[in-house]
Amino acid sequence: MVAALEREIWPLVRHWRASDRDYSGRRFRFFESEHRVAVCGGVGAQSARRATEAIVCLYRPALVQSVGFAGALDDTLPVGHVLEIRHVIDATDGSRTDTGSGSGVLVTFSSVAGQEQKAKLAKAYQAQAVDMEAASVAKGAEAHGLRFVAIKVISDESRFLMPPMERFIRSDGTFRSGSFALYAALRPWLWGPVIRLARNGAKASHRLCEFLSKNAGAQLA
Repeated sequence: MVAALEREIWPLVRHWRASDRDYSGRRFRFFESEHRVAVCGGVGAQSARRATEAIVCLYRPALVQSVGFAGALDDTLPVGHVLEIRHVIDATDGSRTDTGSGSGVLVTFSSVAGQEQKAKLAKAYQAQAVDMEAASVAKGAEAHGLRFVAIKVISDESRFLMPPMERFIRSDGTFRSGSFALYAALRPWLWGPVIRLARNGAKASHRLCEFLSKNAGAQLA
């Protein structure tokens, strides 16, 4: 499993064995449990690509999963709704990956999508959700001839007013949570959206991990 941030899958992996390993000049933390392994590579396409290459080369999996948060493009999708993605579209070049299962359409975009951008993506790609990593994970799996699936959970609704988070994502894909918290603390008009985003994230993480735990066998079949 390749996720962006630990908080997305923490309820699932918190009791798994953590292992820090180096690959291609970078250190990754892997979470291992029986026949499953997870890595949180950071936010964005490049981070996802590096994490996918690392987990594939170090663990030789039979299946690669892109898991984690996604923003809703469909007005009817609530926070906590889990999507089994059938088609992943890379907005940078229009390429598509068919996972062979599921029914949803996910578009991978290069930056955090706000309300206006979500509307544009929904119209352009007829997709239900948007993320920043799945297309890179899909291409990494394809490069090694591996089966790929994507399981995403809605963490923000289509009309949610996203706080300005882009500037707090480092070049290595990690999120400067302390700097963001200080930035938001000094701007009272952001308190409501930030609190809501945190609550939504906790709910989404719980629902995603519950789904991944219950459906582990089906995904490997």
